[in-house]
Amino acid sequence: MKHLLLSLAAIALVSSCAETEKKDPIIVTYHKTKKVDTVDTYFGTDVHDPYRWLEDDMSEETGEWVKAQNKVTFGYLDSIPFRKELKERLSSLWNYEKVGSPFKEGDYTYYYKNDGLQNQYVIYRYKTGDDPSTAEVFLDPNTFKEDGTISLGGLTFSEDGKTAAYSISEGGSDWRKVLVMNAETKEIIEDTLQDIKFSGLSWKANDGFFYSSYDKPEGSELSAKTDQHKLYYHKLGTSQQNDELVFGGTPEEKHRYVGGYVTEDNKYLVVTASVSTSGNKLFIKDLEQNGDFITVLDHTDSDTYVMENEGSTLFLSTNLDAPNKRIVKVDAANPTPENWVDFIPETEHVLSPSSGGKYFFAEYMVDAVSKVYQYDFDGNRVREIELPGVGSAGGFGAKKKETELYYSFTNYVNPSTIYKFDMDSGKSQLYRKSKIDFNPDDYVSNQVFYNSKDGTKVPMIITHKKGLKMDGKNPTILYGYGGFNISLTPSFSISNAVWMEQGGIYAVPNLRGGGEYGKEWHVAGTKMNKQNVFDDFIAAAEYLIANNYTSSDYLAIRGGSNGGLLVGATMTQRPDLMKVALPAVGVLDMLRYHTFTAGAGWAYDYGTAEESQEMFEYLKGYSPVHNVTAGTSYPATLVTTGDHDDRVVPAHSFKFAAELQEKHSGPNPVLIRIETDAGHGAGTPVAKTIEQYADIYGFTLFNMGYEVLPEKVNSAIKE
Repeated sequence: MKHLLLSLAAIALVSSCAETEKKDPIIVTYHKTKKVDTVDTYFGTDVHDPYRWLEDDMSEETGEWVKAQNKVTFGYLDSIPFRKELKERLSSLWNYEKVGSPFKEGDYTYYYKNDGLQNQYVIYRYKTGDDPSTAEVFLDPNTFKEDGTISLGGLTFSEDGKTAAYSISEGGSDWRKVLVMNAETKEIIEDTLQDIKFSGLSWKANDGFFYSSYDKPEGSELSAKTDQHKLYYHKLGTSQQNDELVFGGTPEEKHRYVGGYVTEDNKYLVVTASVSTSGNKLFIKDLEQNGDFITVLDHTDSDTYVMENEGSTLFLSTNLDAPNKRIVKVDAANPTPENWVDFIPETEHVLSPSSGGKYFFAEYMVDAVSKVYQYDFDGNRVREIELPGVGSAGGFGAKKKETELYYSFTNYVNPSTIYKFDMDSGKSQLYRKSKIDFNPDDYVSNQVFYNSKDGTKVPMIITHKKGLKMDGKNPTILYGYGGFNISLTPSFSISNAVWMEQGGIYAVPNLRGGGEYGKEWHVAGTKMNKQNVFDDFIAAAEYLIANNYTSSDYLAIRGGSNGGLLVGATMTQRPDLMKVALPAVGVLDMLRYHTFTAGAGWAYDYGTAEESQEMFEYLKGYSPVHNVTAGTSYPATLVTTGDHDDRVVPAHSFKFAAELQEKHSGPNPVLIRIETDAGHGAGTPVAKTIEQYADIYGFTLFNMGYEVLPEKVNSAIKE
């Protein structure tokens, strides 16, 4: 009787899922977005932009539009029968203690910790040498605001560890405030510094610190253009209005991104200056002599920075004449490229170097997987570091006086694990293992290679439960990025774990435009080559379908920021290919992206519509906002953005959603979910993150035909 009842339950569940596909879809009544006749002319071609008014994030009318859209969207999401169940499972799996690697400042050892569902990590400390159980709370960002929407941006200490400076972000904005604290008493000791953006904080001994910012823009600080970055020095005990302008602010020094940092020995100030997200000029200043800046590089043809120094000998990481990067050394008195000497030469694999103690660490990406080698200061290879598996290793850095460091290792099925590494002996010791309720042995993660449209071989890692039946009916998320020289390497995600628990497949291809195979791979996905990225992504989807991992009825595509552009372009070019599209905080209006905030700095990857007629036509040819075609049946789409996103302004998503809702035909919902008091993603409270994933996964599975969670169906069938 028991088996009969279970069999009947299984049949009922399967039938329920099957019936869902036959049921009439939920009828969505969209908010009607008004159209205003706005026209731009590019090289004699008129381009209509009827939703331009949504770019005004300060207007009451845009605010009302946001409320109306969210009302429709959450009305739909509320109808998903297992949405609450997903949220509960996400919360349950998320609820475990998470602890970061320890680091020493002054007399104390510090570490970041989250008890489980805290919105923000808390910083703890104990006296170095004492029992770690004596640790006390040093700084708790959860106290900044009750709902967790004010987050910690960065934390740095003076050389003696007695003073700390930290930045905070309000509502996810890239604009930051900086507070200065007496690290001994934990008291705030100065007025708060305001209006700081895209900046690190780098101390000059114990006297003060360098930071970067723009002049406060006129109009909206969330969308107004910012294109002249400047480096300042704040001396402790003085007002911000008296901070010294160190670099930038003159016509010959106009750069969109300027950064400054001090070498560990406090000997040199290093300044990088860029006009885009790729390539930088490089300057140094001898702080002991307080002389003028010395030019290392006067052009932006490479990504080069000073990673270490030994007295006046500088060690530079660079891809100048080395697309896969190398380390060179040079004397600071004559630091220009003709004097560079190879220290660790370029290889066939992409280098990501660091230093710690008396050593350098050369991490290489071999088909997006880490290999790490240790070198001494004479350039001799000491050893290859034996990693615990195939995946991503990081954190090989420490101060020069240290003999130990801590590194982490992770992949798509193994949560991040921290190891203590003795730099002299080369021995690794397990320091902290994740306490998450997830068994990696139940899952498999394999790398495959497939051919893109033009024959280029592209790697992809596919992760799922062991024993999954490849019958073309597995719910699958294909995630991609493909831009800005950014590499997608294997890493564990709590939200992905919940997806895979449901029998879901998670697939990540390493598309052109990324940095997995060096500068050439990056350039192959930029400007007039951008279509290569979309072709690589489409080919990945076709590979998954051809090999019965999934089918178009069970495929979702997902990506954020530049990855949101990827999803938008793919779904408008191939709406038949997927069932669900999930563009997040996407760059979706390719004719106007450069007119907002620091967007002009993305022109290295994209080009601009004003650049040439050829570039304009190319951009218009794939720009998602401009390629939504009336009468086309698009996949079920959930556009997501934040109302405080001042990096990729939400107007991109607003306009794309309005175009879809006007022109889409067919039963699939095309909705936009707009998170309030949220930005581009960094610092998002855990509570909001869990709600977002419950909505995204719920929307995805529901539109694949599920009335109950897939795991319930599968478990009943097994019984």
